[in-house]
Amino acid sequence: MKHNGWADEGFGPVADEFSRNFDEFGELGAAVSLFVDGRQVVNLWGGIADERDGRAWEADTAAPVFSTAKGIVTVCALHLAQEGRLDLDAPMAGYWPEFGQRGKEGITLRMVLAHRAGLPVIDLTPGFDEIMQWDPVVRALEVQEPYWEPGTAHEYHGHTLGWLVGEAVRRITGLTPGAYFRKAIADELGLRTWIGVPQEEVPRLARLTEAEGRPGLPGPESIYYRILTMNGEFVFPGIDDPRGWNSPAMLTAEVPATGAVSSASGLAALYAAAATGVDGRPRLLSHETITDAVREQTAGASWGGMPDMGARWGTGFKLDSGLLPLLGARSFGHDGSGGPVAFGDDEFGVGFAYVPNRMIGYGDPRAERLLAAVRGCVKG
Repeated sequence: MKHNGWADEGFGPVADEFSRNFDEFGELGAAVSLFVDGRQVVNLWGGIADERDGRAWEADTAAPVFSTAKGIVTVCALHLAQEGRLDLDAPMAGYWPEFGQRGKEGITLRMVLAHRAGLPVIDLTPGFDEIMQWDPVVRALEVQEPYWEPGTAHEYHGHTLGWLVGEAVRRITGLTPGAYFRKAIADELGLRTWIGVPQEEVPRLARLTEAEGRPGLPGPESIYYRILTMNGEFVFPGIDDPRGWNSPAMLTAEVPATGAVSSASGLAALYAAAATGVDGRPRLLSHETITDAVREQTAGASWGGMPDMGARWGTGFKLDSGLLPLLGARSFGHDGSGGPVAFGDDEFGVGFAYVPNRMIGYGDPRAERLLAAVRGCVKG
């Protein structure tokens, strides 16, 4: 397939793999972006943004990117920590007093970001409309008891991580995490990246589609199902349901662990800004901040048996692993359901993102091949 955009000399293999994704792996619409040393060296896009009317994917098309949102929320928390406004290892109750009850008095932001806080699901689940309003989820988390002694085990905090970190951000800054991200980081960088997309952007977004044969979820009594669907309040996959991931209600609300919307260039520029700085600006996260963030916090079998498939976690970010092969020990990023992935690396000066709209899932060769091409170009 003929794609749009460009790749600098020396980065042709990334363009080749991007084309192969359309020719061999059923890509519908997608974009890939790569920065090296603060300069964009790859910016490619192609295919269909909305298969209902054939609308083409454009240079600035944004799409839902699911759990890559966790990387965005993590950047916000680390930025506040770097400024001395947040202590990752202090009890969260110091910022959010109502949280410090029922066994949660000692929970820290680092425990949350490492999926070790004991709060992977909420027993008192608000309804969908309440979830969209923020405060009902916060109130439910305040009275929730941890499922294990915080810090002693881990399980994927698929949705709860976002509200836990996000409420700490709100208590410190007065802004919800999506609003804080735009004010403190995204607006200055001109990123087409949001947690809670503006209503006027919704008609321009790429529309998600489900690849055939995607595995379903286990039964509603399983911890896996409860984590991924907020106890069934989010319809998954069911992306065109009013409670699914093409829903304007979902897209415009702040669902901070899973509800990000971004262009590939927006995510890549965010990670480049964190790792090296872009356009002559100083780097967003210092070498010391990244050193702290990439120390492994969590790996191996989880409390509830949700499959980890070899994932390694630092503070908030996924690290280089067999599941997510990046560039090395200083790589930090996050992937999302259906295929998107974004990461940075300050050793190699990289910010990268891949954003598709045809959801496939883990074991998906599209991102794997693009990441392999990036490794070949950057590491030789």
